[in-house]
Amino acid sequence: MAVLKVIELLANSPESWEDATQKAVKQASKTLKNIKSVYVQDQSAMVSGDKITDYRVNVKITFEVE
Repeated sequence: MAVLKVIELLANSPESWEDATQKAVKQASKTLKNIKSVYVQDQSAMVSGDKITDYRVNVKITFEVE
């Protein structure tokens, strides 16, 4: 039987929500092993004038505890 743990992370990107999500997973994988899934809980963006300047995500990452 596997034991799974969920952590919550915030990440951002000037390019897209998808890129911000990928950055969260990449950074988490530096210290976590056995990442099983990522769930995007929330998305937001910073705006300057009429342009989006920063995409932000709040994600939950699930990994297996050894």
